[in-house]
Amino acid sequence: MRKNLCLIAFMLLSASCIMAQPRGNNRRWANTTSPQIHADNKVTFRYMAPNAKEVKLSGQFMDQPVDMVKNDMGVWEVTVGPVAPDMYPYEFVVDGVRVMDPGNADYFPNENFKGSMLEVKDIQPMAYSIQNVPHGNVDYVMYDSSSIGATGRMLVYTPPGYDANSDKKYPVFYCISGTTDTEEVYFKVGRANFILDNLIASGKAEPMIVVMPYGNPAAYFAPGTELPKIDLFSEMLMKDIIPYVDKNYRTINDRLGRGIGGFSRGGAQALRNGLMNTDRFAWICSYSSGISANDFEKNYKAFYENPDKTNKDMKLLWLGVGNSDFLYNLATDFDDVLTKHRINHIFHVSSGGHTWMNAKLYLLETFQRLFKTTNY
Repeated sequence: MRKNLCLIAFMLLSASCIMAQPRGNNRRWANTTSPQIHADNKVTFRYMAPNAKEVKLSGQFMDQPVDMVKNDMGVWEVTVGPVAPDMYPYEFVVDGVRVMDPGNADYFPNENFKGSMLEVKDIQPMAYSIQNVPHGNVDYVMYDSSSIGATGRMLVYTPPGYDANSDKKYPVFYCISGTTDTEEVYFKVGRANFILDNLIASGKAEPMIVVMPYGNPAAYFAPGTELPKIDLFSEMLMKDIIPYVDKNYRTINDRLGRGIGGFSRGGAQALRNGLMNTDRFAWICSYSSGISANDFEKNYKAFYENPDKTNKDMKLLWLGVGNSDFLYNLATDFDDVLTKHRINHIFHVSSGGHTWMNAKLYLLETFQRLFKTTNY
């Protein structure tokens, strides 16, 4: 009886498998593999949209969007490049509507539209590549922000060996997200954790904790809520974020063990909080941002009126901007006013614009200077 039952089950399973097969040996299945990176670094993108009238590809690896062509299976396709090795955001524009690439799990964390991410690898590992070295951990943290009455979000990187060395304390770098970016951007796009893993393994960077807070706390409130008439982020940083990190992580809790930086809006927030609180921060970095000369001379007199003291106290003041960045003039004006007041600083001008390709470069440059004795 048992043999008969097994035979019947086998026959039913075989029949279902036959029924599940496509009818006809000539049936074709649409290839929607996307993105497909070729050996010569050309890249093919595909998007299934049989009823669309027009599909374009737009990405930061191109000067302008390009048309995609629909095949007889309803798949739109285009091959571009070769594309220089790096990571780039991109999207499809389908009949005027921006969409992600459904074939790609990597996306750009943003408050609004979330584009897809293309990574073109080089022959040699890039500074942000995952390499065979010890890796740190990244924690997703929710914290109570009693100062503004909200629940905040941030990511916290702890370096390799943090859990094993239970008595060791570490310096902390607060790295703030840019306009419309979320707290995940330094992790998923900036690859700050992998850059640091690689630098620490090669002895080029000090082991450190990196705190990546969300820089737009107004988004924690429902639309239409009347917000407190204060600088929400600065309030959270000083009263909630830093105390939380010092309580829950093994930090060097003094100005020499604390740095701050950020990209775009986050760079301005880093400068504002760093320059106003030199008793809390000895290391300040600005990525693609700046302060106008008038603002600086009006509001930061305590920072520049005694340059000898400031230069002794500040261990690093680092500015980076791309030569085609829309904030280039603001950054150069800030460089000029610092020079005018004899404030020691580093001004790094890279090629390119207001992009996360540049932001990764600035992380690479500054991680090698933070919390070291000599920086100028």
